[in-house]
Amino acid sequence: MKDEIYTVRNAKPEEFEAVGELMVRVYSQLDGFPKEDEQPAYYKMLRNVGDFTKMPSTKLFVVVSSEGNIAGAVIFFWDMQYYGSGGIATKEKKAAGFRLLAVSPKTRGAGIGKLLTIHCINMAMKKKLDQVIIHTTNAMLTAWKMYEKLGFIRSKELDFMQESLPVFGFRLRL
Repeated sequence: MKDEIYTVRNAKPEEFEAVGELMVRVYSQLDGFPKEDEQPAYYKMLRNVGDFTKMPSTKLFVVVSSEGNIAGAVIFFWDMQYYGSGGIATKEKKAAGFRLLAVSPKTRGAGIGKLLTIHCINMAMKKKLDQVIIHTTNAMLTAWKMYEKLGFIRSKELDFMQESLPVFGFRLRL
């Protein structure tokens, strides 16, 4: 795996189901994150992640290995009205956001999450937007630390509750 070459690209429709299953597997294994029986609608959204691509200004990116294996995925929005979170994030202007970043357990530690995050930042800059908005939870502390190292700043005004789960907002000014 160390010598593996990874590429970020748009997910193909025939990959949507596999990406959704990857997301369900990753999120359901997070310590402290609600399980499928606690938030069935959330897991249905994960399983049907390809549906996001039907909205304007929205892309599903995957990281694939040189052998074609999906190592991770994320949904990117360059118009926050489609972001679909709680709180005020969907009202932000000249902003991009990404959600539902997931990395295959097989490729953890290979920089897949960072690769996806930087790709989203670059897409936002290419679209001449002013900031990137994201959300994370206490169950995602590895990602949380990575986001801070990349320059994201906690923005408490973006916080919201997803049922009983506190969700924390971050901004990266471009």
